[in-house]
Amino acid sequence: MSERLALFPLYARIFRTYFAWARLLLKLAIVVFVPIGLLSALPLSIEVDSLDLGNGFLIAGVLLATLALVATSLFGEVFYSGAIAISLTDEWDGGPPSLREIAGRIAFRRLIAVDLLYGLAVVAGLALAVVPGVVAYIWLGLAGPVVEIERRGVRAAFARSARLVHGRAWLVFAVLAPLELLSEGIGGLADWLAQGLLGHNLWADWLAESSSNIVATPFLAVACVLLTVSLIAEKDGAGPRLHSPPSR
Repeated sequence: MSERLALFPLYARIFRTYFAWARLLLKLAIVVFVPIGLLSALPLSIEVDSLDLGNGFLIAGVLLATLALVATSLFGEVFYSGAIAISLTDEWDGGPPSLREIAGRIAFRRLIAVDLLYGLAVVAGLALAVVPGVVAYIWLGLAGPVVEIERRGVRAAFARSARLVHGRAWLVFAVLAPLELLSEGIGGLADWLAQGLLGHNLWADWLAESSSNIVATPFLAVACVLLTVSLIAEKDGAGPRLHSPPSR
């Protein structure tokens, strides 16, 4: 195993990259996840017992609103993950791209399709048996970064992810699984702290959703990009170049 892709050196590289890019990562996370956190918190604040279940129009409206909010939340997560991949690997002149430039480069439709299909594959695998879900989680988990880094289509991105993971499944699992669990733990802690501070209301849900995403998502996004870039370099002998952190 090359030193570059050994587990602990890879984690060290993830930490160094995160802290070197922290200003941009956190600024972008605040811009994306504070408004998304409010939208995500709205359905959580609705008390089902208070709804008139006999009013079909009201229930349909709530369901449609919930679906719209879920779609908006997914859009925010896709935008952020794509923005990080672009910021770390894309070419630009005169410093990192602006939010408008980033938005213009993100392949939204392909990333959303990859996210939805990936989630369905993992959930379906876990429902059938634990092992197929874990296999889908590991072998297809790099498809999102591949879409932005290599500009591949949906099917090609999943196939490329599987080829990159081949022979490195344990490494991918050892990087992604602990960070996913840590992200879930941060979300639970944020929810507990917010409700202890503000009670059970919209403001507490908003604070918990926003803060947990701002803290956890940047680190996971950096890890996925670095893991993908490293595996591309290992498989192909060369890969995308990571940029130096911005000076401003």
